[in-house]
Amino acid sequence: MATVTKQGTLTINAAFLQEIKEVNKELWGLLDGVRDTCGGRLPPLDLRSLVDDLALLRDLLAMHFSLEEACGYFEDPLDVAPHLSEQAHALRDEHIDLYVQACQLAELAEQHWQHGRRAALFDSTCLGFRNLDDHLRRHEEAERALIVGAYSEDIGVGD
Repeated sequence: MATVTKQGTLTINAAFLQEIKEVNKELWGLLDGVRDTCGGRLPPLDLRSLVDDLALLRDLLAMHFSLEEACGYFEDPLDVAPHLSEQAHALRDEHIDLYVQACQLAELAEQHWQHGRRAALFDSTCLGFRNLDDHLRRHEEAERALIVGAYSEDIGVGD
């Protein structure tokens, strides 16, 4: 799992990365709830809860990405497959983009709420959420594929 790039080498701690994904039930539950809210044709009666949920989503994503980076990825390995290291770098770098998207979405929702723009809050915020959700789903699926690849390399199944 290693290659030397300008960023250095990177390995995947597949066991920790998988555990982080399984344990983070609050994040996945919140995503399901916001999906349900944004999937409706009419805004919910309590739009403030959507604003609060998006702020919580931002915070939970920050925690999720921090855990992945602290426990799921490691620098300078001894024995690593180059293609997995490159994938790991790209996925780890996506955390910044996803977090910025979540921050912008939470800020947009709060601004709409503060200025009394309830219809815009629902419409633009839900559009932004769907974009973030799509990006996050693709990212998480790619990380799952990386975990499978790391297990295959470590166990020797991929030989």
